Order: sequence, then structure tokens, then C-alpha cells
Amino acid sequence: MEIILYLSVAVIAVAFFILVMSLMKTLKSLSSTLDSVSTTMTGLEGQLQGVTKESTELLHKTNLLAEDIQKKSEDLNTVVYAVRDVGHSIQNLNNSVKKVSTSISTELERNQGKISQVVQWGNAFIELKDKWKQKQEKQPSQSDAAVHNQTSKEVRSQEKLIKRARSYNN
Repeated sequence: MEIILYLSVAVIAVAFFILVMSLMKTLKSLSSTLDSVSTTMTGLEGQLQGVTKESTELLHKTNLLAEDIQKKSEDLNTVVYAVRDVGHSIQNLNNSVKKVSTSISTELERNQGKISQVVQWGNAFIELKDKWKQKQEKQPSQSDAAVHNQTSKEVRSQEKLIKRARSYNN
């Protein structure tokens, strides 16, 4: 029985030796894995520092951009106010032009009779002038008195026409 006991102890020792060897292999493998993880973590730490630096720069640029946009927005507000004032000025000018044109058309309607009389007098004057020229061209031998008498008769006939036109308008 002692042999069994020695054999059992030897088997246990061999098993323990195999267990220790397996455990050493596992620990070496774990050590290399941990070294790899450590290297990866170091790389990630460097990348994280780069990302942090870039994020800080980006935040700084964003703040500058926001300030620039704010300033330009304020400048644009002054332009909008100026355009609004120009619009009000144009509207006031349009109202003034409308008032002037309304008053002119009202005065034209009110004085339409007088205007038509002026036009009639002008037409009568032009006709007299044309007739007088025709008479002078046709009768250069007549004396000035005869021409004057003829012109006087024509003026009287034109006055009669004007009186008829006035009575017609009234």
C-alpha cells in the first residue's frame, strides 16, 4: 500500500506540475495580452489628447464665428433700418405726389371752361393770323387800309364765333 501512496503522490505531483505549467502558459499569454492592451491604451490616450486638442480649437473657432455672426447681424440690422427709412421716405414722396396730382386734376376740372376758352381764343387767333397771311399773299396791291378793314371784319366774325362757343359751354 505504500506504493499506491507513493504513486498517488507522484501522480499528484505530475498533475500539479502540469497545472503549474498550464497556469504559467496562461499567465504568459495573459501578460502578452495585457501588454497589447497597455500599448493600445497608450495609443488611445495619445489619440484622445489629439481629439481633445482639436475639440478645444474647434470650440474656440466656433466662439469666434459666433461673435462674427453677432457683429454682422448687428451691422445688417442697421442696413435694414436704413432700408426701412428709405421705404418710409418713398411712401411719403408717393403720398405727396398723389396729393399734388389730385389737386392739379381738381383744378383742371374746376377751370375746364376757362381752358377751353383759352384754346378757342388760341385757335381763333391762329386762324386770323393764317387768313391775314393768305390775304397778304393774294392781294399785295391792296392798300393797308383795305387790308385793315378786311381783318377787322374777320375779327368781328371770329368774336361772334367765340360768343356762340361760350354760350354753348355755359
